[in-house]
This record gives sequence, C-alpha cells and structure tokens, in this order.
Amino acid sequence: MEVNNKLNQIRTTHKSSTKQTAFSIVNAMIIGVILGLAAKLVDAPGINPIFDNIGGRLGIWVFVSTLLSIFSYSPKLAAVKVFTFFVSTLTVYYVYTVLFLHFPPMKAIIFWGICAVISPVCAYIMWYARGNGLFSYIVSALPITILLSEGFKLRHAYLPIHTHYYLIPWLMGIYLIMIFALLFFLPKNKTQFLIVLPIALMLSFIMIYFNVLGRIFGGMNGLL
Repeated sequence: MEVNNKLNQIRTTHKSSTKQTAFSIVNAMIIGVILGLAAKLVDAPGINPIFDNIGGRLGIWVFVSTLLSIFSYSPKLAAVKVFTFFVSTLTVYYVYTVLFLHFPPMKAIIFWGICAVISPVCAYIMWYARGNGLFSYIVSALPITILLSEGFKLRHAYLPIHTHYYLIPWLMGIYLIMIFALLFFLPKNKTQFLIVLPIALMLSFIMIYFNVLGRIFGGMNGLL
C-alpha cells in the first residue's frame, strides 16, 4: 500500500471502463499486426531498403511502445498493451516467415521473444514518464537515450548493397523525428523538458562511449 501511495504521487492512475480497456488492448493488437506485416513486407526485393533498416532496429519499436505506454489509463494497462503489441507483431512477422518463406530464424525469434517477455515491465515503468519528480525525469529520458545512441551509431550502419549507404542520413533523420516526437510527448511542461533533455544527452554519451547497445545485444539488433 505504501509503495502504491508513493507511485500515485508520481502519477495518478485513471479508472477505465471495461469497454475502454478492451478497446485499448485491441487497438494495440491491431497496431502490432499492421506493423508486423509491414516489417515483413519491406523485406521483399525491390522495396526501398530504408524501410527494412528502420524495422530491423530497436528504435521504431522503442518509439511505438513508449507512446502506447504513456497514453494508457494505468501502468498495468500499459504493460498489457505493450505485451499484446509485441506478441501481435512477432506472431504475424514470424508466422509469415515460417509458413510462406519456410525459413525459421531461431536466433532472431529468441532475441525478439526475450524483448517481448520483458516489455511489460518496461511499459509499466515507462507509464510514469509523464509524472512528477526525478524518477519521471529519468524514465522519460530512457527511450530518448536509446534513440540517440542507436541513431548516432547509424553512421557505421551495415547496408548490404554499397550503393545504399546514401540512405544513412535519411535513417538518422527519421531517428531525429522520433526523438523530437518523444521530446514533445513525454515532458509535461517546459521545466521537465529542460531537465529531461540534458539527462538523455548525458546517458546517451555514456552508452555510446561504452558501446552499451553493442555489448548487450551483441549484433542481434537488426535481425527482426
């Protein structure tokens, strides 16, 4: 009870009706199905590789799941929505891959399966990003930090066809758009914005310097 009281001081939950809850979950499922199918279809030859390089990295999934989390009635609903989103996305993507392409990429399935399993915990915490206090500021900075870190690393991105390296500035531009969008939606006011941005910049510098994403994912990022 004491923990709940402290969490409510950060951000107060809003009661939702059964209809609102169901609509939120179904909506997350539909978004997951659409993005999962889109991510698979952009693998096809002849499709501009910029789309495949977006779908195959963490950034877009961190961005979408962050928005799903913060615009929820409660942290519990945020956890359910994001888990539903990832399960829907991965189910569509890999069922299509296995049934129609007869190719079971086990390493990628395991990697993204682990991401889906831990996603409810991340979503639960992320819901408090639009709250009050230092905890909210740090939580708000985390997805921005990931996007900044991965976006910066794109300058060394591996693109299979050498002539596609011209796409790197475009990819970095898309990451900037996602970062600006999160900076718009996450902070509740100007004061929070002025605190969150320096925290994100500092954390991203640390992650880039110590190659945190590379050490954690060991080359798996990009195998969706």
